[in-house]
Amino acid sequence: MQLAGKRFVLTGAAGGIGQAFAAALAGAGAQLLLVSRSEDALEALCGRLPGSGHQLVAADLATAGGRAALVTAAGVEVDGLINNAGVSFFGLLGEQGEAELRQTLELNLLLPMLLVRDLLPALQARGGTIVNVGSAFGSIGFAGNVAYSGSKFGLRGFTEALRRELADSGVNVQYLAPRATATSMNSAAVQAMNSELGTAMDPPERVADELMALLARGNGVRFIGWPERFFIKLNSVLPGLVDKALLRQLPVVRRHALAAATARE
Repeated sequence: MQLAGKRFVLTGAAGGIGQAFAAALAGAGAQLLLVSRSEDALEALCGRLPGSGHQLVAADLATAGGRAALVTAAGVEVDGLINNAGVSFFGLLGEQGEAELRQTLELNLLLPMLLVRDLLPALQARGGTIVNVGSAFGSIGFAGNVAYSGSKFGLRGFTEALRRELADSGVNVQYLAPRATATSMNSAAVQAMNSELGTAMDPPERVADELMALLARGNGVRFIGWPERFFIKLNSVLPGLVDKALLRQLPVVRRHALAAATARE
């Protein structure tokens, strides 16, 4: 896909991955509609981006009014939608409140569905592209991330079904699955757990490079990182082996998850 002159809606633009996405897309000549809750963060980001014609929408997309503001700003000239906004609450299920569970499902799964539905006429008119940003945990369920994994499993399924539903529409539907990434979304407990387990954490720029490769090739799905890609394939055919491997990590996960719960009190 040639990005020069194309207009992309990017949600979660002020986050670590979102800022890296914005820099990569703008560097390739795309015009961006940057969406996040913080107007100050969006203005600072826009001031660093190359190119011209970028727009900002400071809105809470969890609300109907916020989504309406985005759709109004987008108008009919939309060549791409990147559903990057999301949230993660690390912790054991029994320690999480209903509000955290609802927010995880609403922002990570329901929001992309609503935005695709609302922007679909414009995307169909221009033969646009949809990229849903998932996670390795959308293919490998991981303790301490039960709600997050559930939401990303759902997003992956939504993307697959949507790609098949729109197969003859001219709209390209894609899914990008990062592994652990070094952003502020990860709490100190998550960082400590990843360090103890030896889990690699990519810089946001690596994820942005993978997004650009996904857009360039036009293929449907891109998983980032090794051995994560191997375990994703293994989990799909022999999940029992992955169960055993992850069981050895469970005491470490529980210890750090309980530390996270204590820090929130």
